[in-house]
Amino acid sequence: MRLDDLDRQIVARLLEDGRASYAQIGDKVGLSAPAVKRRVDRLRADGVITGFAAVVDPAALGWTTEAFIEIFCTGATSPEEIYSSVRSHPEVVAAYTISGDASALVHVRARDIQHLEQALERLRREDNITATKTAIVLSRLIDYSALGVGR
Repeated sequence: MRLDDLDRQIVARLLEDGRASYAQIGDKVGLSAPAVKRRVDRLRADGVITGFAAVVDPAALGWTTEAFIEIFCTGATSPEEIYSSVRSHPEVVAAYTISGDASALVHVRARDIQHLEQALERLRREDNITATKTAIVLSRLIDYSALGVGR
């Protein structure tokens, strides 16, 4: 699907404030509320906008520790097999297949170091995971992940 400038402006406004009304967005982009609604409906139908969600600070929920874990798997493990191994772990907030020596990179959040260690041990018990390498996040410098795109 090809987006025009108005579509991009509407998406940008929704990324800034997903609760903005169609009228508020229309005021910013120069369209009526019904015109914005039609475009948002089309963007949703076309899969450009995949949903709306509340963005919550994990620390407010008590999940103050995070880490990135490189996962090394046996042989030629497929992305589907890696997905099956990591999806059931509630601490996993994102997982990616990557280039390089590791099979995948997993982003994990935990309550504390002890909880992180428990999650790591559970991940290591998965049949196709042979080794892990963990980097604990000390501080966040930039995080646009809640927006779904870079700035």
